[in-house]
Amino acid sequence: QVQLVESGGGLVQPGGSLRLSCAASVTIFSLETMGWYRQAPGKQRELVAVSSGGGINYADSVKGRFTISRDNAKQMVYLQANSLKPEDTAVYYCYLRRILTSVEYWGQGTQVTVSS
Repeated sequence: QVQLVESGGGLVQPGGSLRLSCAASVTIFSLETMGWYRQAPGKQRELVAVSSGGGINYADSVKGRFTISRDNAKQMVYLQANSLKPEDTAVYYCYLRRILTSVEYWGQGTQVTVSS
């Protein structure tokens, strides 16, 4: 049973920073895709940043502001979000795709609200 548990969301002022964390209940392999998506009210879920086999993809809207990192030994993935904007407000979801089965897993989500 794979579980992903996010933490670190909250309310932050524009220009502020947050660090999101995701803990996986299983061993993570470096070739497996793990990362973050987000969903704002009334919008579709979108990719924020994913990491796989040493490669990283960022959404254009967060490039230069967000940084994804992972610690496979600790079964963790992180998202450092800097220079936050109101349009970054969304529920952020941790994501894992297992390499052997291609099964996808999602966390329960953590709310990030950027507002003054």
